[in-house]
Amino acid sequence: MMQRRHLSVLGATGSIGLSTLEVVRRHPQRFSVYALTACSSVEAMATLCREFEPAIAVMADGPAAEKLREALSDLPHVRVLAGEAGLSEAATSPGVDTVMAAIVGAAGLPSTLAAVRAGKRVLLANKEALVMSGRLFMDAVEESGAELLPIDSEHNAIFQCIPAGRIRQPDAAGITRILLTASGGPFREMPAADMALVTPEQACAHPNWSMGRKISVDSATLMNKGLELIEACWLFNISPEKIEVHVHPESIIHSMVEYADGSVLAQLGSPDMRTPIANGLAWPERIDAGVAPLDLFAIGRLHFERPDTKRFPCLRLAAEAFKTGGTAPAVLNAANEVAVEAFLQGRVRFTDIPAIIGQTLSAVAAVPADSFDIIFSKDSEARQFAYACVTKLACEK
Repeated sequence: MMQRRHLSVLGATGSIGLSTLEVVRRHPQRFSVYALTACSSVEAMATLCREFEPAIAVMADGPAAEKLREALSDLPHVRVLAGEAGLSEAATSPGVDTVMAAIVGAAGLPSTLAAVRAGKRVLLANKEALVMSGRLFMDAVEESGAELLPIDSEHNAIFQCIPAGRIRQPDAAGITRILLTASGGPFREMPAADMALVTPEQACAHPNWSMGRKISVDSATLMNKGLELIEACWLFNISPEKIEVHVHPESIIHSMVEYADGSVLAQLGSPDMRTPIANGLAWPERIDAGVAPLDLFAIGRLHFERPDTKRFPCLRLAAEAFKTGGTAPAVLNAANEVAVEAFLQGRVRFTDIPAIIGQTLSAVAAVPADSFDIIFSKDSEARQFAYACVTKLACEK
């Protein structure tokens, strides 16, 4: 019988967090919720706390924590905490054995790292943690004995296609290539000349997946695939030259692994994040995720294309940042977060996103990523420069 797991869900009100709780609802005997965290969504968090009655509820925003404390005054057994200290307790508490790391962006790194250092089973949905601090992060996993399981659909697919004992030993496993799939986003066929007029609403209307606004824009620019390329290199200890991105509009094959004997193993499924979430929650067992069976007859055909890095330069910028190494990927991520936020606010154009990232990478010198302090310092420097780029572009609009 599978061990009963006690979960902390970091980023509980986001799309990954809510999908995680959907899977948990289906298996109340297998999973209990010890902690839930959110940024500032008090009403949504209060609703979840009343259903799951966690021991700890954390709001990253201090005033929001006070409002939640008032909303849950009739539930004294739910401790409401605030800020980084609260997030750290949710990630490291002895009452937790499994942590869903689903806080979006660089903000998720401290709590995800805390969970790793505490030796938890970490279900990694926060790709930015590895993008920013790859070597240091993986060293922390090895030193603590934490169990790191990828939740991004592509990385979870790769994980499922590699023998369990060879996840970070590609040569020993006989792996020749990883084929990383990408949907291509909503603008896959849009002429380059039209992209400057793209609206936030259009960019967030993904053709296959239901995701948060930031990751939807990343998918539309192909930056999401660039970040996933970097993440895959660290997760599976493989060079970027052995990873090939395939645009696959149907989003049915989530990624593939090619072996020396000519075999290519693929993981297929409907585009539903509950599948990789359930895989991580129950691994090495399989449980019902509530996902409809895949109907290949209805799908009919699967298509593949090479990515167009001229129309979508973010993928190229990510590959170049990883090649530069050191703090360059952290700078890339910081600039992207600032640029995407500005686009969603209507301050810059869709086509300004890669321009801001490129300018920031050129202006903020990469240095060896020898400590987390250095990484956070470069993250801050990159954000300041990117904000200045946004201000200039906003004035020119």
